Amino acid sequence: MDDWKGNRRVFWTLGTPGFFWLLLFFVVPLGFLFVMSFSDKAVVDGQVSITDYDYLTGVSNYIRAFEPLYLTIMWKSIWVSALATLVCLLTAYPIAFGICFAPAKWKPLLLLLVILPFWINLLIRTYALIAVFRTQGYVNLALGWVGLGPYDMLYNNFAVIFGLVYVYMPFMVLPLYATIERLDRSFLEASLDLGASQFQTFLKVTVPLTMPGIITGIILVFIPCLGSFLTPDLLGGANAVMIGNVIERQFKAANDWPFGAAISFLLMYATFGALALRALFARFSKGVGV
Repeated sequence: MDDWKGNRRVFWTLGTPGFFWLLLFFVVPLGFLFVMSFSDKAVVDGQVSITDYDYLTGVSNYIRAFEPLYLTIMWKSIWVSALATLVCLLTAYPIAFGICFAPAKWKPLLLLLVILPFWINLLIRTYALIAVFRTQGYVNLALGWVGLGPYDMLYNNFAVIFGLVYVYMPFMVLPLYATIERLDRSFLEASLDLGASQFQTFLKVTVPLTMPGIITGIILVFIPCLGSFLTPDLLGGANAVMIGNVIERQFKAANDWPFGAAISFLLMYATFGALALRALFARFSKGVGV
């Protein structure tokens, strides 16, 4: 591919529409929310206004976000997201491995099955889980045939974690598949020929060589899980509130945009930190490889 400097006219012709689109619908709204996070509701005639704001008044919203109540919810969101990510990793790794080592004619079909849930709206998929896990749902019905149950599987942390795993599993499978597919299988054969067991080969050869896909999958799953609000709201109810639900309610029910914007940007800062760690790991891995 030719250097873009030698084709500046083509570059700007193709890049300008996308640049203005991102500027208008991403950068400008994001900048507005950033300013809003340092603002407060205006006081008009001695009453707090619903629609007016005093802009750039300080960091009170960020300080409020560190109150014990919100720190507890944040900590709960982190461990729920981490557990869902771990379950995704433990489940997706053998799936990706199986697809990579499947016959070539079956790979497109298996990959299609992985991405097939994307064809269905998230709301519909979540309501389908409600039908599966409710007291008179399919799982309890099947358990009743063997004399078990019924169990309360909805409106708790189990339902939220299962829902997050169900929704974000493809984001873990696809990067793992891409990494494993590029894996040089001669390394595995050499490890086995040198006397290593299957488990040792997996632990000391396969996992390190596929670590970029593992890290990418963890980031792609953990970050959306941390900010998720629809799945916890429908499957967890009032018993499994996550930080995404707090943000959603600040913008809607409470109509407190400054505080909601502050919490949102705290999550964004955490996202940037995760991406920075990913870049640092990639640079470190590259240096080790050299």
